[in-house]
Amino acid sequence: MKTTNTTDSIKNITPGESGSITTSLLTQSSEDIHIAAEILRAGGLVAFPTETVYGLGGDALSETAAGRIYAAKGRPSDNPLIVHIADTKDVENLAASVPDKAKALMEAFWPGPLTIILPKKPLVPDTTTGGLPTVAIRMPSHPAALELIRESGVFIAAPSANTSGRPSPTTAEHVMEDMNGRIAAVIDGGPVGIGIESTIVSLTGDIPTILRPGYVTKSMLEVIIGEVHIDPALIKPDPNIRPQAPGMKYTHYSPKGDLIIIEDSKYPDMITENVINKINSLIKEQPDTVVLTTAETASRYNTDRIILLGDDHGTSLTIASRLYSALRKCDDLGAAHILSENFSQGELGGAIMNRLLRAAGHKVIRVD
Repeated sequence: MKTTNTTDSIKNITPGESGSITTSLLTQSSEDIHIAAEILRAGGLVAFPTETVYGLGGDALSETAAGRIYAAKGRPSDNPLIVHIADTKDVENLAASVPDKAKALMEAFWPGPLTIILPKKPLVPDTTTGGLPTVAIRMPSHPAALELIRESGVFIAAPSANTSGRPSPTTAEHVMEDMNGRIAAVIDGGPVGIGIESTIVSLTGDIPTILRPGYVTKSMLEVIIGEVHIDPALIKPDPNIRPQAPGMKYTHYSPKGDLIIIEDSKYPDMITENVINKINSLIKEQPDTVVLTTAETASRYNTDRIILLGDDHGTSLTIASRLYSALRKCDDLGAAHILSENFSQGELGGAIMNRLLRAAGHKVIRVD
């Protein structure tokens, strides 16, 4: 699958006169990981698999590399990047202070889908942190990600490897759709496991606060460190407030079509007859509408333009792993109109709905 050699990869790390570069598709072999590591050391960008989504990596301590990440994504430079490490000891190199609660969370959840925000040391450039005095750190569990960090010898700043606002990539093919010609290489690790980004928790205040929900839930955190708050911006987003963490923008993860969530005002976590009837009435008005649902209720809709996120509404992990692929499939179908059920069952359901609400720009129709 590899498409270029080491010399070519290093040479093609930044856009040429034409404004694009050759993007190499690499495997997870040690040889290809070595190529990717050399690209990172030279200041280039490499997309790589994690257990959550594919990340777009650059040297976290290089202002130039961080700037290239923002440019490749078309991402606002006030949106902070997460720094990926391969050893918990490296937190001491990046954070000005590491409270006991942070150490307890690292012990419980690293490597894994949890990002911890701490006060930063001066060596972490403001370009990496979006100008904030804090740094977001995580230790991924994907073997290729860990090997890449260790082989490169650099801390890797890595947001999701998609253009800003688009659904995050869960396969190398998704990355190539958005990043081909923008970055030096993509490591193909196959489909990811979890499918939504890591939980982000800030430990910079008196009480730990979740800034982005994910696979590691509030109750899981509280078992380890006690009381945990949820940032009010997750409940009522304000696009005018500077983001404290990635993914806190008002609209994010969006397909190209108009996405609307339909839910029952009295029973939002249930797919009631009212919800099914409303979706069918909207399908009648717009026959080209695509419906996001599960096998549990798919047969109730008067259309064959169905995308299944799971077998039933209790399979939250399956729904999470398929969500971004489903949103991209809507684009493949040329869907101008997309209707989605509510998938809020369980704590992971809260993380799913966080992404889905942002993808819809918080457009929700509530039926009685």
